[in-house]
Amino acid sequence: MRLLFDNQIFNEQKFGGVSRYFSELLKRFANSKDICFVLPIKFSANEYLKEVGKIKVSPGVLVGMKRGKFLERLLNRIAKSINYFLVESELIKQNFDIFHPTYYSTYFLKYLKNKKLVLTIHDMIHEIYPYYFKSDKNKTINNKKELALRADKIIAISENTKKDIINFYGIPEEKIKVIYSANSLKPVRARPINAPDLPENYILFVGSRSIYKNFDYFLSSITPLLKNDKKLCVIIAGGYSGKDEISEREKSFFFELGINKQIFQYSINDDILAYLYMNARCFVFPTLYEGFGIPILEAFACDCPAIISNTSSLPEIGGSAAMYFNPLDANSILESVSKVIYNNELRKEMILKGREQLKKFSWEKTVEEMTNLYLKMLDKK
Repeated sequence: MRLLFDNQIFNEQKFGGVSRYFSELLKRFANSKDICFVLPIKFSANEYLKEVGKIKVSPGVLVGMKRGKFLERLLNRIAKSINYFLVESELIKQNFDIFHPTYYSTYFLKYLKNKKLVLTIHDMIHEIYPYYFKSDKNKTINNKKELALRADKIIAISENTKKDIINFYGIPEEKIKVIYSANSLKPVRARPINAPDLPENYILFVGSRSIYKNFDYFLSSITPLLKNDKKLCVIIAGGYSGKDEISEREKSFFFELGINKQIFQYSINDDILAYLYMNARCFVFPTLYEGFGIPILEAFACDCPAIISNTSSLPEIGGSAAMYFNPLDANSILESVSKVIYNNELRKEMILKGREQLKKFSWEKTVEEMTNLYLKMLDKK
């Protein structure tokens, strides 16, 4: 069985959940006796792709450019054009059984002919909160729907995502297969190189602070807690809109709340992120919507109690191991966080439950289920 993947997501992400998902699959497909895969790509700055032994790429200038520089923009366009040319060449050859795109561009449809198409849908966030994605919402929404209707099989990464796909597209349930994602983060045994000096007591927030991630409301909700305990801090892991920094608007917001001296932001790699989870009093995930919620599993893997929203897929992933709150209720957020951070017995109980919940998810299981799906599509199983 020969699979063809494209390079869409690896053109755009240096780090990110979708590129992590595909790189984890490809690493394991490289050792599969049932699967031979091709990922045509010449240039990429994606960090995860480096771990896929079968793939050799040049960093080029993709991702992380200084946008004002004409030459870098030009080189970036050339690099992407070369990458897409490589995929189109493979599509024209037709030497594959199944095509699995890594995102929602529809450029390849004219080449598919009678080849099988598998589409992974990670979430329906653009459809549920379109007003948060003004710049590209129509393109993403329209492309995703066109591909979903054309696909022979759709992989949803949670039951909640499957439900959303059915609700928005009216696609028959039997066309959609739920195959869970998994965790890639591993605890660290020693303090990583370049790890920051950490406050003794802190709450950890991980990832993007886009509007639907609900960071501002979460922070204002726990402000009474922070004002009452000046030694308690909030650490932000990662940047804002892809930048490893706190925006000027955020700085003003922290100052207005009167907690600006208790907020710290750090750039991360996997080792530093694990170090932050392992030393936190708790991890809080106040997001309004997630297709899966990998940070929950990361917290479990690093023995960090997880306090999370009771929305979308999160209860499905967190199970009985997490503490839940209503992300639109400030009192609910404050009470949940207060209940956990000062109760060591409860924290120990949540850590043990997190270890058990984590066992339900693994990339090996993901790959096994996807391999079976591919084989079934080709009537080989």
